[in-house]
Amino acid sequence: MQRPSAAITGIGGYVPDYILGNDELSKLVDTTDEWIMTRIGIRERRILKEPGEGTSFMGAKAVEELLRKTGTKPEEIDLVICATVTPDHLFPATANIIADKVGIKNGFHFDINAGCSGFLYALATGTRFIESGQYKKAIVVGADKMSSIVDYTDRSVSPIFGDGAGAVLLEPNYDGLGVVDMMLQSDGVGRHHLHQKAGGSVKPPTHESIDAREHFIYQEGQPVFKWAVSKMADISVEMMEKHHLTSDDITYLVPHQANMRIISATAQRMGLDPNKVMINIEKYGNTTAGTLPLCIWDYEHELKKGDNLILATFGAGFTWGSIYLKWAYDSK
Repeated sequence: MQRPSAAITGIGGYVPDYILGNDELSKLVDTTDEWIMTRIGIRERRILKEPGEGTSFMGAKAVEELLRKTGTKPEEIDLVICATVTPDHLFPATANIIADKVGIKNGFHFDINAGCSGFLYALATGTRFIESGQYKKAIVVGADKMSSIVDYTDRSVSPIFGDGAGAVLLEPNYDGLGVVDMMLQSDGVGRHHLHQKAGGSVKPPTHESIDAREHFIYQEGQPVFKWAVSKMADISVEMMEKHHLTSDDITYLVPHQANMRIISATAQRMGLDPNKVMINIEKYGNTTAGTLPLCIWDYEHELKKGDNLILATFGAGFTWGSIYLKWAYDSK
């Protein structure tokens, strides 16, 4: 029997209503709209303000839209994977909480943490479950409430991140559509340049760690930027070369939305015209695991069955990767 490929057959998304623009942000930290737009390319980001709500709130909203759009019942879902660096709790998994909120009772659920590469890694994992033939409907969620770990007195970090969630449905396909190939890489040296200093088992929370503001994102911008520019572009070009793809063959690059300069450098290395690059960084910022699905969510209406997409990402760890897929349906 022919082994199926794993195809994205629907997508849902959610971003909070509250918009934190650069002018408001400049009142919290020493920065300006011009500085942020020139160096990062972000004009505004969405912030989850609902009291007592976390990443699962946004993830559940995205999944609810996905189920509605695809006409899928919760009981049909075999698997939920949630990629996040801001789980509701250390345990249980945020995927468990999302599944409970939307009524998914017949599947199993777990989280993946690969920094900003989380959704790509989760999509690769879900793909293998579908390809096995044992599972028919898997949901992959990328969701992060980055505002919960951003220090809004830190100029190097506070302009970058926003909150949001996206979710895709994976189903078997026997027509050559769906995920064609994946390349995933990591180098643990990156742990020194981008991490959260306290809150884990090495340095549990204490009054001292809280006073030292060690429960926020710590980032050394220059090494992170240099690695991201190099690795995201390298692996995307490698994917093209492996499959003998030219820039004409690619409908869209779907890049992680961390920095406009990184996105532009990757597209240039691939020889792509800017109109072949999915970009929404200006209005959402870096939503970490949410960036790739939110890009596809925003551009879904432009996609056609058979379109070639290259997904590319870079994140903490360091982690990076690329997925080549053929889009499986015409937008309605």
